[in-house]
Amino acid sequence: MNDSPNSGPRVRRIPEGEDRPRLVCDDCGFILYENPKIIVGAVCTWQDRYLLCRRAIEPRRGFWTMPAGYMELEETVEEGAAREVWEEAYAKVELDGLLAVFSIPRISQVHMIYRARMLTADCAPGPESQEVGLFLWDEIPWDDLAYPNVAWSLEYERDMRGHATFPPRSIRLPHR
Repeated sequence: MNDSPNSGPRVRRIPEGEDRPRLVCDDCGFILYENPKIIVGAVCTWQDRYLLCRRAIEPRRGFWTMPAGYMELEETVEEGAAREVWEEAYAKVELDGLLAVFSIPRISQVHMIYRARMLTADCAPGPESQEVGLFLWDEIPWDDLAYPNVAWSLEYERDMRGHATFPPRSIRLPHR
């Protein structure tokens, strides 16, 4: 492949031995594999309260969510989940097991959500959060949650309270 601005994979076709269209460079044969994005996050608790962040960015700006975001290169899913909690809520946590795995093919994402205990009640909005809060169960702004998986994750965490081990929940959960 040469270094001109027009070089690189530009033709979408099914390469030999493949079963779906991919971007291919006809000059050198390079195939660009586009793969799902991994989202990592955590349902964080401090005693009987849940940590939520009001989104300061699109999509769903102004709605509440658990701390979560794209996994970075060269980090484990656990490191990514803890990093997202720090970046969005400046909270330090200890992860307590994989809570849920949501495969969302229509947007090419896999969400891996952990259960986490906050090490202190300290939290503050990070650059992607308008505000953060620790909510009792009955105070959670259910009608203003950013995505269905936030409610699914919160509900499953509550169901698993007191259980040291639990199977990860999948996207087949009924909506609240």
